[in-house]
Amino acid sequence: MVLSCALVWAGFLALHLALNGRWWPWLAVSLIPPVTFAAVPLAVLACAAATGGRGAAALAAGCLLAGWSQNGVNTRALLPGADRADLSGRTDHTDLGGRPRRARAGDGGPRLVSWNTQHWNQGGDPDRFYAFLRGLTADVYVLQEYLNGFEGGEVWDIDDEERLRASFPGHHLAVGNNSVTLSRFPSVGPPTPVGACSLRVDLRIGDGILSTYNVHIPVQLTVMNPLRPAFLRDMRRRAAARDREYAALVADLRGNPHPVVVTGDFNTSAAIGDIRRMPASLRDAIGACRSVLPASWNARARLRLWRIDWAFTGGGARVGSYRFRDAQGLSDHLVQELTLTVPRENH
Repeated sequence: MVLSCALVWAGFLALHLALNGRWWPWLAVSLIPPVTFAAVPLAVLACAAATGGRGAAALAAGCLLAGWSQNGVNTRALLPGADRADLSGRTDHTDLGGRPRRARAGDGGPRLVSWNTQHWNQGGDPDRFYAFLRGLTADVYVLQEYLNGFEGGEVWDIDDEERLRASFPGHHLAVGNNSVTLSRFPSVGPPTPVGACSLRVDLRIGDGILSTYNVHIPVQLTVMNPLRPAFLRDMRRRAAARDREYAALVADLRGNPHPVVVTGDFNTSAAIGDIRRMPASLRDAIGACRSVLPASWNARARLRLWRIDWAFTGGGARVGSYRFRDAQGLSDHLVQELTLTVPRENH
Protein backbone atom coordinates (compact mmCIF):
# COMPACT_ATOMS: atom_id res chain seq x y z
CA MET A 1 0.00 0.00 0.00
CA VAL A 2 2.79 2.44 0.90
CA LEU A 3 4.65 1.64 -2.31
CA SER A 4 1.44 2.16 -4.30
CA CYS A 5 0.97 5.58 -2.73
CA ALA A 6 4.57 6.47 -3.55
CA LEU A 7 4.10 5.39 -7.17
CA VAL A 8 0.88 7.37 -7.54
CA TRP A 9 2.51 10.49 -6.13
CA ALA A 10 5.59 10.02 -8.32
CA GLY A 11 3.35 9.78 -11.39
CA PHE A 12 1.46 12.91 -10.42
CA LEU A 13 4.68 14.80 -9.72
CA ALA A 14 6.13 13.78 -13.08
CA LEU A 15 3.05 15.12 -14.86
CA HIS A 16 3.14 18.30 -12.80
CA LEU A 17 6.79 19.00 -13.57
CA ALA A 18 6.23 18.30 -17.26
CA LEU A 19 2.98 20.23 -17.75
CA ASN A 20 3.08 22.97 -15.16
CA GLY A 21 3.41 26.35 -16.85
CA ARG A 22 3.36 24.72 -20.30
CA TRP A 23 -0.23 23.42 -20.76
CA TRP A 24 -3.02 25.79 -19.77
CA PRO A 25 -5.50 23.20 -18.35
CA TRP A 26 -2.86 22.32 -15.72
CA LEU A 27 -3.41 25.75 -14.16
CA ALA A 28 -6.42 24.29 -12.34
CA VAL A 29 -4.34 21.41 -10.97
CA SER A 30 -1.48 23.65 -9.88
CA LEU A 31 -3.81 25.55 -7.54
CA ILE A 32 -3.22 22.95 -4.83
CA PRO A 33 -1.45 24.32 -1.73
CA PRO A 34 2.30 24.31 -2.42
CA VAL A 35 3.06 22.71 0.94
CA THR A 36 1.41 19.55 -0.45
CA PHE A 37 4.63 18.90 -2.38
CA ALA A 38 6.44 18.53 0.94
CA ALA A 39 3.66 17.07 3.07
CA VAL A 40 2.78 14.10 0.84
CA PRO A 41 6.29 12.67 0.30
CA LEU A 42 7.11 13.25 3.99
CA ALA A 43 3.97 11.33 4.98
CA VAL A 44 4.93 8.49 2.65
CA LEU A 45 8.45 8.52 4.09
CA ALA A 46 7.05 8.23 7.60
CA CYS A 47 4.83 5.31 6.63
CA ALA A 48 7.70 3.63 4.79
CA ALA A 49 9.92 3.98 7.86
CA ALA A 50 7.21 2.42 10.02
CA THR A 51 6.67 -0.52 7.66
CA GLY A 52 10.24 -1.02 6.50
CA GLY A 53 9.44 -0.26 2.87
CA ARG A 54 12.83 0.74 1.48
CA GLY A 55 11.65 1.09 -2.09
CA ALA A 56 8.77 3.35 -1.09
CA ALA A 57 11.12 5.39 1.11
CA ALA A 58 13.61 5.89 -1.70
CA LEU A 59 10.86 6.90 -4.13
CA ALA A 60 9.33 9.32 -1.63
CA ALA A 61 12.71 10.87 -0.90
CA GLY A 62 13.29 11.34 -4.62
CA CYS A 63 9.88 12.98 -4.99
CA LEU A 64 10.61 15.29 -2.08
CA LEU A 65 13.83 16.48 -3.72
CA ALA A 66 12.38 16.68 -7.24
CA GLY A 67 9.41 18.74 -6.10
CA TRP A 68 11.22 20.88 -3.55
CA SER A 69 11.01 24.09 -5.59
CA GLN A 70 7.23 23.70 -5.69
CA ASN A 71 6.53 23.54 -1.95
CA GLY A 72 6.95 27.19 -0.93
CA VAL A 73 9.10 26.35 2.10
CA ASN A 74 11.57 29.13 2.87
CA THR A 75 14.60 27.23 4.17
CA ARG A 76 16.65 30.42 4.12
CA ALA A 77 14.69 31.57 7.16
CA LEU A 78 16.55 28.92 9.15
CA LEU A 79 19.98 30.30 8.24
CA PRO A 80 21.88 32.78 10.44
CA GLY A 81 21.04 36.36 9.48
CA ALA A 82 18.01 35.19 7.52
CA ASP A 83 16.27 38.50 8.00
CA ARG A 84 18.60 39.94 5.38
CA ALA A 85 18.46 39.35 1.66
CA ASP A 86 22.26 39.27 1.54
CA LEU A 87 23.00 36.00 3.32
CA SER A 88 26.69 36.81 3.54
CA GLY A 89 25.86 38.84 6.63
CA ARG A 90 27.32 42.11 5.31
CA THR A 91 25.89 45.17 7.06
CA ASP A 92 28.18 47.90 5.75
CA HIS A 93 27.24 50.33 2.99
CA THR A 94 29.87 49.35 0.45
CA ASP A 95 30.05 46.86 -2.36
CA LEU A 96 32.72 44.17 -2.58
CA GLY A 97 35.19 46.74 -3.87
CA GLY A 98 34.65 49.02 -0.89
CA ARG A 99 32.69 51.63 -2.86
CA PRO A 100 29.51 53.31 -1.53
CA ARG A 101 26.63 51.13 -2.58
CA ARG A 102 23.29 52.33 -1.35
CA ALA A 103 21.21 55.43 -0.80
CA ARG A 104 18.98 55.65 2.26
CA ALA A 105 15.73 57.39 3.07
CA GLY A 106 15.48 57.21 6.82
CA ASP A 107 17.46 54.89 9.06
CA GLY A 108 16.49 51.61 7.36
CA GLY A 109 16.51 52.59 3.71
CA PRO A 110 13.42 53.35 1.61
CA ARG A 111 10.44 51.50 3.07
CA LEU A 112 7.93 50.06 0.60
CA VAL A 113 4.57 48.38 1.14
CA SER A 114 2.74 46.42 -1.52
CA TRP A 115 -0.89 45.41 -1.07
CA ASN A 116 -3.84 44.11 -3.03
CA THR A 117 -6.64 46.20 -1.52
CA GLN A 118 -9.43 43.87 -2.72
CA HIS A 119 -11.39 46.36 -4.78
CA TRP A 120 -10.34 49.48 -2.90
CA ASN A 121 -12.51 49.31 0.17
CA GLN A 122 -15.64 48.49 -1.76
CA GLY A 123 -18.56 48.52 0.67
CA GLY A 124 -16.32 49.33 3.66
CA ASP A 125 -15.58 52.35 5.82
CA PRO A 126 -13.34 54.71 3.80
CA ASP A 127 -12.10 56.47 6.94
CA ARG A 128 -10.88 53.16 8.38
CA PHE A 129 -9.34 52.20 5.04
CA TYR A 130 -7.33 55.41 4.72
CA ALA A 131 -6.34 55.35 8.37
CA PHE A 132 -4.93 51.87 7.80
CA LEU A 133 -2.97 53.02 4.75
CA ARG A 134 -1.52 56.01 6.59
CA GLY A 135 -0.62 53.76 9.51
CA LEU A 136 1.67 51.74 7.26
CA THR A 137 3.95 54.83 7.14
CA ALA A 138 5.77 53.82 3.97
CA ASP A 139 8.01 55.86 1.71
CA VAL A 140 6.50 54.08 -1.28
CA TYR A 141 3.03 52.52 -1.54
CA VAL A 142 2.39 49.99 -4.32
CA LEU A 143 -1.35 49.24 -4.29
CA GLN A 144 -3.40 46.97 -6.53
CA GLU A 145 -7.11 46.72 -7.39
CA TYR A 146 -7.87 50.43 -7.60
CA LEU A 147 -11.34 49.55 -8.89
CA ASN A 148 -14.85 48.63 -7.78
CA GLY A 149 -17.80 46.49 -8.71
CA PHE A 150 -16.52 43.00 -9.50
CA GLU A 151 -19.48 41.08 -10.83
CA GLY A 152 -19.46 38.42 -13.51
CA GLY A 153 -15.92 39.34 -14.46
CA GLU A 154 -16.72 43.05 -14.87
CA VAL A 155 -14.98 45.89 -13.02
CA TRP A 156 -15.64 49.63 -12.83
CA ASP A 157 -12.97 52.31 -12.66
CA ILE A 158 -13.07 54.69 -9.72
CA ASP A 159 -11.64 58.13 -9.06
CA ASP A 160 -10.33 58.62 -5.53
CA GLU A 161 -7.39 60.83 -6.47
CA GLU A 162 -8.59 63.88 -4.56
CA ARG A 163 -8.77 61.96 -1.30
CA LEU A 164 -5.46 60.23 -1.99
CA ARG A 165 -3.69 63.56 -2.44
CA ALA A 166 -5.32 64.99 0.67
CA SER A 167 -4.50 61.90 2.75
CA PHE A 168 -0.87 61.69 1.64
CA PRO A 169 0.56 65.20 1.41
CA GLY A 170 4.14 65.21 0.24
CA HIS A 171 3.65 62.03 -1.78
CA HIS A 172 3.75 61.84 -5.56
CA LEU A 173 0.77 59.99 -7.04
CA ALA A 174 0.74 57.73 -10.11
CA VAL A 175 -2.40 55.92 -11.27
CA GLY A 176 -2.85 53.49 -14.14
CA ASN A 177 -3.96 49.96 -15.03
CA ASN A 178 -6.13 49.86 -11.88
CA SER A 179 -3.02 50.41 -9.76
CA VAL A 180 -1.81 53.19 -7.46
CA THR A 181 1.80 54.07 -6.65
CA LEU A 182 2.37 56.71 -3.95
CA SER A 183 5.90 57.86 -3.24
CA ARG A 184 7.79 60.42 -1.18
CA PHE A 185 10.33 60.37 -3.99
CA PRO A 186 9.60 62.26 -7.21
CA SER A 187 8.85 60.33 -10.35
CA VAL A 188 11.01 60.52 -13.47
CA GLY A 189 8.63 60.95 -16.36
CA PRO A 190 5.03 59.74 -16.54
CA PRO A 191 3.95 56.30 -15.26
CA THR A 192 4.26 53.54 -17.84
CA PRO A 193 1.51 50.93 -18.25
CA VAL A 194 2.98 47.45 -18.61
CA GLY A 195 0.57 45.13 -20.35
CA ALA A 196 -3.01 45.68 -19.24
CA CYS A 197 -2.62 45.07 -15.51
CA SER A 198 0.72 46.40 -14.25
CA LEU A 199 2.26 49.84 -13.81
CA ARG A 200 5.89 50.98 -13.92
CA VAL A 201 6.92 54.16 -12.11
CA ASP A 202 10.55 55.36 -12.14
CA LEU A 203 11.52 57.18 -8.94
CA ARG A 204 14.40 59.56 -8.31
CA ILE A 205 16.12 58.41 -5.13
CA GLY A 206 19.23 60.41 -4.34
CA ASP A 207 21.36 60.52 -7.46
CA GLY A 208 19.86 57.35 -8.91
CA ILE A 209 16.66 55.98 -10.38
CA LEU A 210 14.65 53.06 -9.03
CA SER A 211 11.99 51.50 -11.28
CA THR A 212 8.99 50.23 -9.33
CA TYR A 213 6.69 47.68 -10.95
CA ASN A 214 3.19 47.47 -9.53
CA VAL A 215 2.09 44.01 -10.68
CA HIS A 216 -1.33 42.35 -10.79
CA ILE A 217 -1.50 39.17 -12.86
CA PRO A 218 -5.08 37.98 -13.67
CA VAL A 219 -6.50 35.14 -11.60
CA GLN A 220 -6.59 31.68 -13.19
CA LEU A 221 -10.29 30.86 -13.14
CA THR A 222 -13.78 31.94 -12.16
CA VAL A 223 -15.58 29.89 -9.53
CA MET A 224 -18.27 28.04 -11.45
CA ASN A 225 -19.36 24.50 -12.27
CA PRO A 226 -16.18 22.87 -13.71
CA LEU A 227 -18.31 20.51 -15.81
CA ARG A 228 -19.74 23.35 -17.88
CA PRO A 229 -18.03 24.17 -21.20
CA ALA A 230 -17.97 27.81 -20.11
CA PHE A 231 -15.54 26.88 -17.32
CA LEU A 232 -12.87 25.65 -19.74
CA ARG A 233 -13.45 28.54 -22.13
CA ASP A 234 -13.04 31.02 -19.30
CA MET A 235 -9.92 29.32 -17.99
CA ARG A 236 -8.34 29.26 -21.45
CA ARG A 237 -9.11 32.97 -21.91
CA ARG A 238 -7.59 33.75 -18.54
CA ALA A 239 -4.52 31.63 -19.29
CA ALA A 240 -3.97 33.63 -22.48
CA ALA A 241 -4.35 36.89 -20.53
CA ARG A 242 -1.80 35.70 -17.98
CA ASP A 243 0.60 34.83 -20.80
CA ARG A 244 0.28 38.34 -22.23
CA GLU A 245 0.82 40.00 -18.85
CA TYR A 246 3.91 37.94 -17.99
CA ALA A 247 5.33 38.48 -21.48
CA ALA A 248 4.84 42.26 -21.27
CA LEU A 249 6.36 42.39 -17.78
CA VAL A 250 9.41 40.32 -18.68
CA ALA A 251 9.99 42.28 -21.91
CA ASP A 252 9.94 45.60 -20.05
CA LEU A 253 12.25 44.29 -17.33
CA ARG A 254 14.80 43.03 -19.84
CA GLY A 255 14.93 46.43 -21.52
CA ASN A 256 15.22 48.40 -18.27
CA PRO A 257 18.74 49.60 -17.36
CA HIS A 258 17.76 50.83 -13.87
CA PRO A 259 17.63 49.04 -10.52
CA VAL A 260 14.15 47.56 -10.09
CA VAL A 261 11.70 46.38 -7.48
CA VAL A 262 8.90 44.21 -8.86
CA THR A 263 6.08 43.52 -6.46
CA GLY A 264 2.37 42.90 -6.21
CA ASP A 265 -0.27 40.22 -6.61
CA PHE A 266 1.02 37.66 -9.08
CA ASN A 267 -1.87 35.23 -8.45
CA THR A 268 0.87 32.63 -8.71
CA SER A 269 2.11 30.30 -5.99
CA ALA A 270 5.39 28.44 -5.85
CA ALA A 271 3.51 25.46 -7.30
CA ILE A 272 2.49 27.35 -10.45
CA GLY A 273 5.05 27.26 -13.22
CA ASP A 274 4.34 30.81 -14.40
CA ILE A 275 6.61 32.23 -11.71
CA ARG A 276 9.56 30.65 -13.54
CA ARG A 277 9.07 33.25 -16.26
CA MET A 278 10.56 35.98 -14.09
CA PRO A 279 14.11 36.78 -15.29
CA ALA A 280 16.85 34.86 -13.51
CA SER A 281 18.63 38.17 -12.86
CA LEU A 282 15.97 39.09 -10.29
CA ARG A 283 16.25 38.12 -6.63
CA ASP A 284 13.23 36.85 -4.72
CA ALA A 285 12.82 38.92 -1.54
CA ILE A 286 11.79 35.83 0.42
CA GLY A 287 15.42 35.35 1.42
CA ALA A 288 14.97 38.32 3.76
CA CYS A 289 11.81 36.89 5.35
CA ARG A 290 11.89 35.09 8.70
CA SER A 291 8.86 32.91 7.97
CA VAL A 292 9.60 29.28 7.10
CA LEU A 293 6.23 28.85 5.39
CA PRO A 294 5.29 32.33 4.13
CA ALA A 295 1.73 32.78 2.92
CA SER A 296 -0.09 35.93 1.85
CA TRP A 297 -3.57 34.59 1.02
CA ASN A 298 -6.29 34.13 2.28
CA ALA A 299 -5.70 36.82 4.92
CA ARG A 300 -9.13 36.27 6.48
CA ALA A 301 -8.60 32.54 7.00
CA ARG A 302 -6.97 31.06 10.07
CA LEU A 303 -4.88 28.69 7.98
CA ARG A 304 -3.05 30.31 5.07
CA LEU A 305 -1.39 27.94 2.61
CA TRP A 306 -0.61 30.09 -0.41
CA ARG A 307 1.91 32.81 -1.11
CA ILE A 308 0.67 34.56 -4.24
CA ASP A 309 2.08 38.03 -3.49
CA TRP A 310 5.74 38.38 -4.42
CA ALA A 311 8.58 40.89 -4.40
CA PHE A 312 11.73 40.80 -6.54
CA THR A 313 14.69 43.14 -6.88
CA GLY A 314 17.37 43.49 -9.54
CA GLY A 315 19.91 45.80 -11.13
CA GLY A 316 21.69 46.45 -7.85
CA ALA A 317 18.61 47.04 -5.70
CA ARG A 318 18.38 44.75 -2.68
CA VAL A 319 15.98 43.95 0.13
CA GLY A 320 17.09 44.58 3.70
CA SER A 321 14.02 43.16 5.44
CA TYR A 322 10.78 41.58 4.25
CA ARG A 323 7.63 40.51 6.06
CA PHE A 324 3.88 40.11 5.68
CA ARG A 325 1.59 42.26 7.81
CA ASP A 326 -2.02 41.68 8.81
CA ALA A 327 -4.57 43.63 6.76
CA GLN A 328 -7.02 43.99 9.67
CA GLY A 329 -9.81 42.36 7.70
CA LEU A 330 -9.71 44.99 4.95
CA SER A 331 -8.53 42.58 2.23
CA ASP A 332 -8.02 38.89 1.55
CA HIS A 333 -4.32 39.66 0.96
CA LEU A 334 -1.71 40.39 3.59
CA VAL A 335 0.46 43.48 3.19
CA GLN A 336 4.02 43.03 1.91
CA GLU A 337 6.46 45.27 3.75
CA LEU A 338 10.11 45.61 2.74
CA THR A 339 13.05 47.93 3.14
CA LEU A 340 15.25 48.58 0.13
CA THR A 341 18.84 49.46 -0.60
CA VAL A 342 19.65 50.94 -3.99
CA PRO A 343 22.86 52.07 -5.71
CA ARG A 344 23.72 55.70 -5.04
CA GLU A 345 24.24 56.45 -8.69
CA ASN A 346 22.76 54.87 -11.79
CA HIS A 347 21.50 56.23 -15.08
